Amino acid sequence: MVRDDILKVLVTEEQIEKRCAELAAQIEEDYNKEGEVPIVVGLLKGSVPFMAELIKYFNFECEIDFMKVSSYKGTKSSGAVRIDWDMECPAKDRSILLVEDIVDTGRTLVEVKKMLENKGAKVKIVTLLNKPKRREFRIDADYIGFEVPNEFVVGYGLDYNQKYRNMPFVGVLKPEIYK
Repeated sequence: MVRDDILKVLVTEEQIEKRCAELAAQIEEDYNKEGEVPIVVGLLKGSVPFMAELIKYFNFECEIDFMKVSSYKGTKSSGAVRIDWDMECPAKDRSILLVEDIVDTGRTLVEVKKMLENKGAKVKIVTLLNKPKRREFRIDADYIGFEVPNEFVVGYGLDYNQKYRNMPFVGVLKPEIYK
């Protein structure tokens, strides 16, 4: 059973639900002040559970789109960010809210944000998890769910070799699983 592979739970399902409602209220307030209708862009695959939970609390107009970008294989960054699937909505002169599962090294978000800004978009970032101790590239999310320690986390969209994404919480994977 996959739950047996978890060393400890860091963030429970209830904590995630509560924090998503709080984040949604702040995001909605900010976009309403700006008079913007954002394109909410989930970065596949990890952001899907978080994005689904977050947007169900939105009471404002928005569009939804996705991008698939990759830079990881197993537990290590490959060092290169690849756009496998770009969003369908035009980005020029639009506000985009990038939805990410975790800000780790920062490599992926730096590249995606730069690409969207080069297309003429105004970009904000919301992330479920922030892991500042692993940051290699200067990038800050505008909205953060939870700060996590420098441990290998899975669940709620985060994976190890495409497994564990479906767990309703964020937990630390036992080291013997990935070493």
